[in-house]
Amino acid sequence: MPTTLMATPSGYPPVRLSLKPPGPPSGLLDGAWWPRSRELTRELPSLTDLLDPRWGLITRVTVNPTHWPDAPRKVPVNGHVVKVGWFQDGQDVHQLLLLSYRVQRWDLLIIPPETGAAAAARLMAAACDPRWFRTGSELIADELERRLAEPAEAGGPASPERR
Repeated sequence: MPTTLMATPSGYPPVRLSLKPPGPPSGLLDGAWWPRSRELTRELPSLTDLLDPRWGLITRVTVNPTHWPDAPRKVPVNGHVVKVGWFQDGQDVHQLLLLSYRVQRWDLLIIPPETGAAAAARLMAAACDPRWFRTGSELIADELERRLAEPAEAGGPASPERR
């Protein structure tokens, strides 16, 4: 069962985060993060405030800039600075890589801010399931396929196979 963490650091709304329970490493992801916006300078401080006590001081993050309009190289967070790496090639557009000195590395699924609550809950659970070996983009694609299939299953517009 995933660990869902929600806290309200720095007066910002609660961080929406779900992490795999402690245990041997498994799967490709360590959890999921559902930010409220695409402003990394606004979102990252509350995420690191929550994770620093658990994982040690987060010193660096990397993201693919495709869905992030701002591209800071450094973000001040609670008394220290987190360096930000931007990698178009080789970094999944739906994943965030976090690094610290103590525990080393974590990969989180980034759930798009505009995602509905039910879909976000499914994605958080899937990202924390140790049996799944799916990338962030694969999980997002699976969710999109599921949503496209729902109207046909619920008696809505017929899918091409049903015509």
